[in-house]
Amino acid sequence: MAQEPVTRITLADHDLGATIGIGHVEVRRITIAPGVQPGAHWHNGPVFGVIEQGSVYVQIGEDAERVLGPGDTFYEPPRATITRFDATSEGVTFLGWFPLPGDERPELTMGPAEGQEGRASA
Repeated sequence: MAQEPVTRITLADHDLGATIGIGHVEVRRITIAPGVQPGAHWHNGPVFGVIEQGSVYVQIGEDAERVLGPGDTFYEPPRATITRFDATSEGVTFLGWFPLPGDERPELTMGPAEGQEGRASA
């Protein structure tokens, strides 16, 4: 049997609902050094990502903790507490997509989603 010249595999499929009108998408390559634990945080919009190299411990809210490695995808819902996004001993590099309305820029706020203190650029 001949191999298909193009294969398409859905890696992630997330319903954003009608709550966000996307005006632009920012794509970033982010590297976290080995063993760094940035702490709980949240974003003002959804974040989609794929691990390029290394690995990371991920926990959203009180969901089960997962370890993601190269090729694994993740989704962080808007305004959800990201309890852990901690680099393992090998560190991690990932691509993150930040879709937002045209008049907003990606933001990261430290602490649980209920708090508004500690706002910084994502």
